[in-house]
Amino acid sequence: MLQNLYVKNLALIDEAEVEFTPGLNIMTGETGAGKSIIIGSVNLALGGKFQKEMLRENASYGLVELTFLVEDERVRQKLSAMDITLEDGYLVLSRKLINGRSVSKINSESVPVAKVKEVAGLLIDIHGQHEHQSLLIRKNHLNILDSYAKDRLKDGKEKLKVAYAVYKKIKTELREADIDRASREREISFLEYEVEEIEEANLVSGEDTQLEAEYRRLLNGQKIMEAVSGVYEKTAEGYASATEQLGHALKELAAVSEYDGPLAGMENQLIEIDSLLNDFNREMAEYISDTSFDEQTFLEAEKRLDTINHLKAKYGKSIEDIIASCKEKKERLEKLSDYDAYLAKLKQNFEKSEDEVVRLCSEVSEIRKEAAAELTEAIRHEMMDLNFPDVSFSMEFRKMEQLTANGYDDAEFLISTNPGEPRKSLEKIASGGELSRIMLAIKSVLAETDAVGALIFDEIDTGISGRTAQMVSEKMNLLGRSHQIICITHLPQIAAMADSHYLIEKSVANQTTVSTIRMLVQEESVKELARMLGGVKITDAVLLNAKEMKELAANTKKSSA
Repeated sequence: MLQNLYVKNLALIDEAEVEFTPGLNIMTGETGAGKSIIIGSVNLALGGKFQKEMLRENASYGLVELTFLVEDERVRQKLSAMDITLEDGYLVLSRKLINGRSVSKINSESVPVAKVKEVAGLLIDIHGQHEHQSLLIRKNHLNILDSYAKDRLKDGKEKLKVAYAVYKKIKTELREADIDRASREREISFLEYEVEEIEEANLVSGEDTQLEAEYRRLLNGQKIMEAVSGVYEKTAEGYASATEQLGHALKELAAVSEYDGPLAGMENQLIEIDSLLNDFNREMAEYISDTSFDEQTFLEAEKRLDTINHLKAKYGKSIEDIIASCKEKKERLEKLSDYDAYLAKLKQNFEKSEDEVVRLCSEVSEIRKEAAAELTEAIRHEMMDLNFPDVSFSMEFRKMEQLTANGYDDAEFLISTNPGEPRKSLEKIASGGELSRIMLAIKSVLAETDAVGALIFDEIDTGISGRTAQMVSEKMNLLGRSHQIICITHLPQIAAMADSHYLIEKSVANQTTVSTIRMLVQEESVKELARMLGGVKITDAVLLNAKEMKELAANTKKSSA
């Protein structure tokens, strides 16, 4: 579960820390108090998109930190497989925003955002304000089904993905192979020319590097010889050379070294220097004697490099690439030379791969249809608890014309909310409030099959009120018995059911607007419910109503425990 949220320097939040509890955590507050900032902060920590405008005015950095207590053994094993070690059962996700960039960490170790998202998928599920609208997009229905049946579908979908990649590759090759005789002969002629051009070069791996070094040496031959000759003249030739001057120095030092002990040591050092200089002069003389920069050698190196660079421009960036390209062209030539046999074999392989993909699509489809019957019945049952007393809910399957890596199923949820009416698409029947309840029913079912411990609902109460709101609150209470629920709501019926009630407030201090969040005690929770019930003026009757609502919610929780 999400145990702690810490936010620093984000939007209206200067600094805020919240300790969440198991069960149903409810957050309420006036419109504009900053409730969306709390959810936005959690999304940021989980790898959501970062914009510089999110930082608090004049703040040098922003920080969000989430602390999770991980108790589910399945989640622990999956985290371990990702090389993530828990610290006394806790895992900390943090994201620091600074200078237009962000740094994400898991237990103080910097990680890519992609890894944070992968980990977050095991720990928490967030239902945003408008997520229920995604139910109007038909392709999302199949995703919901696959999420429900993911364990059953895992092997089949992995096999299908591999088989489809083979099928797609052969299909592309077959399409490219569909050429007429004249085009084939032209391609053969061109390939033969290219292979001959590469083979005539007799390329040797690594020779370009050696040639380039030799070419640079030859290109700068005159400059090199002038430099080394000048060095040799200064160290070995003539009266003013270093060798000659060093000899005179040795002679003078030898004449007096016997009179003073330190001078004898210096004489030995000078002898070593003289020996080193003689060795250097010998090597320099040999270099000058052995080195030649003739024009013919230079022209041959230049011509060879031109040939290699010409081939690189046509066939690859390196000699290895050119050799690999030649091999591919030979293989293509072999296919084209015996084209009929090649084409027949290719068609045979395509039919075989297509049959395999169709077979796997059929297996995946059967698993989906079986799971869909279970899922829709479970959703229907949950919807009945959410004031859909006569609902009929199912999933219709259609077979797409084309094969995909995800199968050939096109599936859609169908619903009828009144007896005797045929089931139709959600977009043709469901209102905004109905979509919210349907999504809550779906989340409730998926939560029972998933190891995710924490669920966040951002204004799940869109478009509902009265008796329906009461039933939604009871469903949230039941869901909170098996999962940690964090919910932002505007409805007092839902807020009354809270195990922990938090108030988000906006205030002005030192001419600066600040949002804060704090947990309410029982009496404060009743007052907040009264505000939600009564609006501007809170009367004694409204307070009494709020207290009664809180007591009724407590009785409901006891009876459902």
